[in-house]
Amino acid sequence: MTEQDVPKVTELLNTYLNDRKVHIVFDEAEVRHFFLPRDNVVYSYVDGPVGSPTDIFSFYCLPSQILNHAQHNTLKVAYSFYNVSTTGRFKDGMRDLLIKAKALDFDVFNALDVMENRPVFEDLKFGIGDGQLHYYLFNWRIKDVTPEDIGIVLV
Repeated sequence: MTEQDVPKVTELLNTYLNDRKVHIVFDEAEVRHFFLPRDNVVYSYVDGPVGSPTDIFSFYCLPSQILNHAQHNTLKVAYSFYNVSTTGRFKDGMRDLLIKAKALDFDVFNALDVMENRPVFEDLKFGIGDGQLHYYLFNWRIKDVTPEDIGIVLV
């Protein structure tokens, strides 16, 4: 992803997220800040012509410290961020993202089961973790929310 892609990525994200009951509306400054690639912070990839991407796939880096190990002191962990495909290649794009993360020496790739993630990650043989993430939304009235209705990835 480059600076030229910011306006179209903003449009792609907001159009996709608008179908969710709970979501963020991004402006271009936020997309620029949260999505333009920075080593060891965020990695974003787009498909399509320069300045007019059709798909975006992204993950962020959140390393964990390994205590009391003679050989290793850091676990390099990638977390799936926002992923949108308008070309029907969501699963292939996610597979490509896993390959990119591995090439960048990430040890683990984690993802939430929000939006369209669950069926894709099941197909890609992700194991279900034992943790739970709870979103606490104050003064919001939302009925019957499922993970697919959530369009927020908290960092």
